[in-house]
Amino acid sequence: MTVIATLARIFIGVRRVIAWTIRIGVLLIILRYSSVPLGDQWTAVALVVKDAQFDYLGWEAGALAAKLHEFLYGTAPFMDEAARSDIVRAYMRDLAAARRLEGEIERVYIDPNTPDPDTATADLRAERDALRADLAARQTLAEAILEGQVAAVLIDEGFGLPGGQLFPPIAMRFTRVPNLLIVSPRDQIRFDISINLYELPIEDKEALEAQIDEQFDVSSLIVPLGGIALYPAMILETTSIPYAVEVFAHEWLHHYLFFFPLGLNYDFAGETRIINETTANLFGKAITPLVLRRYYPELAPPDQPGAPAPSQPIDPQPVDPDAFDYGREMNETRITVDDLLAQGRIDDAEAYMEERRALFVANGYGMRRLNQAFFAFYGGYQSGAPGEGGRDPIGPAVATLRDASPSLVEWIGVMRWITTRDDLLAAAGTSALPD
Repeated sequence: MTVIATLARIFIGVRRVIAWTIRIGVLLIILRYSSVPLGDQWTAVALVVKDAQFDYLGWEAGALAAKLHEFLYGTAPFMDEAARSDIVRAYMRDLAAARRLEGEIERVYIDPNTPDPDTATADLRAERDALRADLAARQTLAEAILEGQVAAVLIDEGFGLPGGQLFPPIAMRFTRVPNLLIVSPRDQIRFDISINLYELPIEDKEALEAQIDEQFDVSSLIVPLGGIALYPAMILETTSIPYAVEVFAHEWLHHYLFFFPLGLNYDFAGETRIINETTANLFGKAITPLVLRRYYPELAPPDQPGAPAPSQPIDPQPVDPDAFDYGREMNETRITVDDLLAQGRIDDAEAYMEERRALFVANGYGMRRLNQAFFAFYGGYQSGAPGEGGRDPIGPAVATLRDASPSLVEWIGVMRWITTRDDLLAAAGTSALPD
């Protein structure tokens, strides 16, 4: 490496560290919803779950150290593209093997006919630990490769600076992402409180939810997260390359939008959050096939000329009208619940949701709780198709703007300035609610 190249790399590294530092400082302020009381009820709920609250500062310190080490000493820039993709494939295969081992070990401990599970699993645990240690040594390199691949596509799509650099730089970290506690009032669906918690076993989730519901007369739910837009972003550990790519793109867009009104005005309890998350949801789905076709063609969807926009369903097969349709049934559920709550029939709405939960479970959807908090959270991730959003026009409006835009960069160029439902509907050219 030449002296000029070395100096250039150091300069870029310093610039990235500065950007990271600024980003972290601002994000820690934004994350006041998980660290600073916002009101009497927030404070009371936070005290109930204080022992389970996630340590963001500790996680950030470790993630930044790993990213800085990879930047200074990483080997990804010196590999050809085929070698990079093979490293990611091998990492995901070995991670899948580690998870299978963990599943085998868990089954032994669950089995009441195994008197000494420690002895019975000794060899499996040793194999698991060795594989996990090897994966830990390779994780940052695999992340760096995926970051570079997603960044290359984003630049080609027009998101790069004039010099060809992506800003903000893409930075992701695989981890066991925290859970999120959502609290909604019982008499309406509203995202009132959110607190990040450590990953909890199911019995602890149930106990905390029951305690909060009874103590504060609210509806609560602890949900898993796919990613959190810290910097680097937390990404749920996964063995799926398509899923990893989608979440990388999704979380990068959150970082990008932070410099515009749609990101700056992100409010955990407001309509801006729904617009932001819905936009990121569609964006991740649009970027994923582009990355897969270039770097992982065996995983890419068919590249059909004249295919519809990403927000539109691609299903050439006839649909069985009698088949269970999750989106249709969930949309009906949300609309009915909204109507019952509007009439003040809270108990009827909750009894109805429990009946509907049984229907979803019977059709293969492992839904632990279906309540007001469920809709407050999942209704914020819309796609334009029927689902948890019910009559909310945000999803269809965002999809309409996507379909009307000649490119992804022009679509985001419109979306980044929109912060209210009214402005969104005006930009989409409609004020009508979806049927």
